[in-house]
Amino acid sequence: MMIKRLLLSAAALALSAGMAQAQYTDNKVKIGVLTDMSGTYSDLAGQGTVVAAQMAVEDFGGKVNGLAIEIISADHQNKADIASSIARKWLDTEGVDAIAELVTTAAARAVREVTKEKGKIDLVSGAASLPLTNDWCSPTGFHWTYDNYATAVGTGTAVIKQGGDTWYFLTADYAFGHDLQAQTEKVVKANGGKVLGAVKHPFPNSDFSSFLLQAQASGAKIIGLANAGSDTINAIKQAKEFGITQSGQQLAGLLVFLTDTHSLGLETAQGMVLTDGFYWDTDDDTRAWSKRWSAKMGGGKMPSMVHAGTYSSVLHYLKATAAAKTDEGIKVADQMRAIPIKDFFAKNGKLRPDGRMAHDMYLMQVKKPSESKGAWDYYKILRTIPADEAFRPLSESTCPLVKK
Repeated sequence: MMIKRLLLSAAALALSAGMAQAQYTDNKVKIGVLTDMSGTYSDLAGQGTVVAAQMAVEDFGGKVNGLAIEIISADHQNKADIASSIARKWLDTEGVDAIAELVTTAAARAVREVTKEKGKIDLVSGAASLPLTNDWCSPTGFHWTYDNYATAVGTGTAVIKQGGDTWYFLTADYAFGHDLQAQTEKVVKANGGKVLGAVKHPFPNSDFSSFLLQAQASGAKIIGLANAGSDTINAIKQAKEFGITQSGQQLAGLLVFLTDTHSLGLETAQGMVLTDGFYWDTDDDTRAWSKRWSAKMGGGKMPSMVHAGTYSSVLHYLKATAAAKTDEGIKVADQMRAIPIKDFFAKNGKLRPDGRMAHDMYLMQVKKPSESKGAWDYYKILRTIPADEAFRPLSESTCPLVKK
C-alpha cells in the first residue's frame, strides 16, 4: 500500500512538472532578432544586435526556469513584406516567442501587426517613429531605445537656443523621415523658429546634390537632416564638399548614431550637436559592457544605442518570462511592466502603458580632433535629458491602452 501511494505521488509530481513545462512552447524560450544585416542601417544595428542579444542570454545564465534559450536572426532588408513574412514563419512554424530589434519603421510596423495578431512580444530598438506607441500600439509591443520625439526635443531645442531659428529639411521619403520632420517642426515652431521648406529624398539614397542645393537656396540657417544611417553620412559629407557648411549654413543631424560619427570622422563631424540614448564612455558600467561587446564583434568597434538597447530589452524580457513562468505574450508583457528596469543602459527605466520604455536621454556634442584622447572618444555629454522630458507625455498619447 505504501509503495502504491509513493508511485501515485511520483506520478502526480511528474504530471505537475509536465504541466509547468507546458507553459513554455516547445520547452524552450526562443527569440528572433530581425534586423538590417546588409543595408543602410546594418552598421548601427545589424550583426551587432545579434551579438547583444546573445550577451543578454549569457548574462541571464543561459536558461529560463531550467529551459534552454535560443537566439535566431534574419535580414529583413528594410522591406515590410519581407519582415512580415519572416515574422509569420517564425511565430507560426518555428516556435519563436519574441521578436527583437526591428530597425526601420516599415519593418517594425509590419511585424507589430503580426505580433499583435498572434499575442506575441516585440521589442523595438532601432525603429524611431512615434506611432509605434500611439496609433500602432499593442499590449505586447514595446518601443525600447529612443524615438523621434526624443531626438527632436533634444537636438531641435538645443540648435534653436544657439540661434538656429530658420530651418529647411532634407527628409527620407518614408514613414520614419516624415515623422522625424513633423516632430522637429513642432519643436522649432514652439520655440519661435520658422520652417522655410523641405524636400524629400529617396530611401536609401547616395546622391544628395540636388536636395542640398535646394536647401542652400532657401537661405535657412539650419538644414535639418530627417534621415539616418548612410543617408545622413552621405548628406553631411556632400554638404561639406559643396561648401555649404563653410558658407555659414549649419547641418542638424536629427538622428545621428555613434557609428555615423565614426564614419564621418571628427574633422567633418566636430561641433555637431545630437541626441543619443547611450554612449559607451559614460561611466564604468557602460565602458565594461561596451568593451565586452567590442571584443565579441572584433575590429575595435564600439556599440550604438541600438546595440545597447537590444541587450537591455532582451534581458528584461528574459527576466519577465522567468517571473511569469510562461512565454504567453500577455502574461509576460504584464511582468515586463511590473519588474523594475535597471541596467547599464537604463538606470531607472519604466515601461508605460503605451509600450514606451521611458529613460534618460543625452544631449551630446562631437569633440574636436584635438579634444579626443583615443579611438571612439567622440562625444561630450552636454546635458542629461530626464525621461519625463525626453519622451512624449502620456496625456498626449493616442494609444487606446492609455486611460485618460
